[in-house]
Amino acid sequence: MHGASVARAGPGSKTFKMKFVHHGGNHSVRNLLNDRVETSAQNHNYAVDPDSLPEGVEVTHINLNNGSCARLAFPAMNLMSLQYHPEASPGPHDSDNSFWEFIQQMKATQRSA
Repeated sequence: MHGASVARAGPGSKTFKMKFVHHGGNHSVRNLLNDRVETSAQNHNYAVDPDSLPEGVEVTHINLNNGSCARLAFPAMNLMSLQYHPEASPGPHDSDNSFWEFIQQMKATQRSA
């Protein structure tokens, strides 16, 4: 966990202050779901400790600079989170898949309600 200060990220999970923080519009992120690399814009000093994640929470994207979590999913709760700014579109379409998945989640939730 990089030996840094720790804070809570959610039930049972932790974050840590990164030794080298992420700022800029050129961070490579690997989408583990399709094995593609995306360019992301990032601006944060903390990361989620993947070893502390509750059961059922999946790391779906990792930052290729240091292997930190870039996106998480919790399918059982129909949740996802991003550790970067997809609206910045540095790729410019690299984050389109995240928006598409979010829209599909909303549609599925609406149909089941």
